Amino acid sequence: MLEIEITKKGTKILTTTIQLQAVIGRSPDVDVRLDDTLCSRKHLKIFKQDDMWFATDMNSSNGTFYNERRLLESVVLHEGDKLKIGSYEVFVKQIMNKTEGNGSQGLPADETMASDPVSGPVLSYSFQQHLITEKLDNLKQEIHRQLLDELDLKNIDLSKLKTSEVKYKATEAVKSIIAKLKTDNILDTPIDEAILLKDVIDEALGLGPIETLLENKSITEVMINAKDQIYIEESGKLQKTQLRFSSDRAVMSVIERIVSPIGRRIDESSPTVDARLKDGSRVHVIIPPLAIKGPTITIRKFSKTPYVIDDLIKFGSLTEKMSEFLKIAIGTRKNIIISGGTGSGKTTLLNVLSNFITQDERILTIEDAAELKLNQPHVVALEARPANIEGKGAITIRELVRNALRMRPDRIIVGECRGGEALDMLQAMNTGHDGSLTTLHANSPRDALSRLETMVLMSGMELPVKAIREQIKSAVDLIVQQTRFKDGIRRISAITEVQGMEGDTVVLQDIFAFEAGEIDQAGKITGGFKPTGFVPKFVEELRAHRIDVPQEIFQ
Repeated sequence: MLEIEITKKGTKILTTTIQLQAVIGRSPDVDVRLDDTLCSRKHLKIFKQDDMWFATDMNSSNGTFYNERRLLESVVLHEGDKLKIGSYEVFVKQIMNKTEGNGSQGLPADETMASDPVSGPVLSYSFQQHLITEKLDNLKQEIHRQLLDELDLKNIDLSKLKTSEVKYKATEAVKSIIAKLKTDNILDTPIDEAILLKDVIDEALGLGPIETLLENKSITEVMINAKDQIYIEESGKLQKTQLRFSSDRAVMSVIERIVSPIGRRIDESSPTVDARLKDGSRVHVIIPPLAIKGPTITIRKFSKTPYVIDDLIKFGSLTEKMSEFLKIAIGTRKNIIISGGTGSGKTTLLNVLSNFITQDERILTIEDAAELKLNQPHVVALEARPANIEGKGAITIRELVRNALRMRPDRIIVGECRGGEALDMLQAMNTGHDGSLTTLHANSPRDALSRLETMVLMSGMELPVKAIREQIKSAVDLIVQQTRFKDGIRRISAITEVQGMEGDTVVLQDIFAFEAGEIDQAGKITGGFKPTGFVPKFVEELRAHRIDVPQEIFQ
């Protein structure tokens, strides 16, 4: 038996014992009913299996928290554990197995509590959990194999799953397979068939165990290093989950379902690919022989509701003054480069700043994998294409930029400059396509200029460095440096004006900068955004044209 105590805001509500299993929720027909709007009708299940007690969230709307961390998969319960459901807290008070009363806190008879209260039961439970996990993985693989024999699931379009009969047929097929395995005594371990069914269907038709992670709004990245190593980024912090795929084959099946609907391919001859999910989330995949541990997937999630500038101000990414300045710069058609490291939030910032573009302009977006979600009505979205299986048919970003110039754009937005397209982008900015925006990888505004020079040379044009710098000086008005700080917060660390040339050097001047301080007790970096006091040169030009720019922005 397992004894639990339930409290609400520190007040004890009830103490009860569970014999084999119990469902906790808001519905009148559950074992333990909680009166809380944050509690789902069937919210949490506690059950016993192989002399161990487990807790699993039943796909609740608001989630369950296990020892202050969101419960993403079934976990083994120990005495003293805490589960949080809305305003209620469920404490595991006592676990009583067959050896109840022997002073070993419910452990099997051949085990005793060590002097270290962690080392004894945890090591034992970990080993048993490993055996259970291995058995479940083998079972899922067998069900998955039989399911593939019955249905062709390799090239299913994920966007049609909700309305397709395929999911229904697959569910019925899995139920039939499980029943047959039980009849043949292959499935001889007590197991939650509903959870097993969901896991198999998710692997066969969806994105396997990461389906739950993608639905969690607080998770920004999902990283699959191997079938049994799944990490997430939540609140700017990396952490490993307890989730796992049953096999490398299951991971490959998920990869195929991601890349096939958008016309991409991946195999040993082309073992890397960039793709996207139907919600716009960015996906990068590397498979063996390049990925030694097995297929690797990195998913950069996109919010279903695109961020606006007020969201970034609330997150502490910039100030209202900086927002007002960027709005003026975009409204007056200044060419802007957003620079930053990997994962610093460049694309998110680009998407937010694009909201400052007026509704009556024709905008062309050019990307490797389409991510931008612009709200304007007149948007043409172009996406590069990799080579086919014969190594032909590739359409590069550079070719799309050249084509965009013939499509009468008011603005050109390139998702990211990585190579020779930088030259075409600079030429576009210099030939009447003012107000264009792009991003690139660099650690500072000065580094961004060096990167631009390097990318222009990658175009194959043998231009003198001074000529390249003249192009940059004439084309680029502002560099917005985006940085992901150690506390996980993504901030604009500098807004810098390209002021001109002195000799062979491009002159830069910071307009705003973030001054970092110490790390406080909450783990956050102190400091603040400060105007440097310099007024951009183009502001005087704007005032000459009777465009008002408040002086207090720069004070």
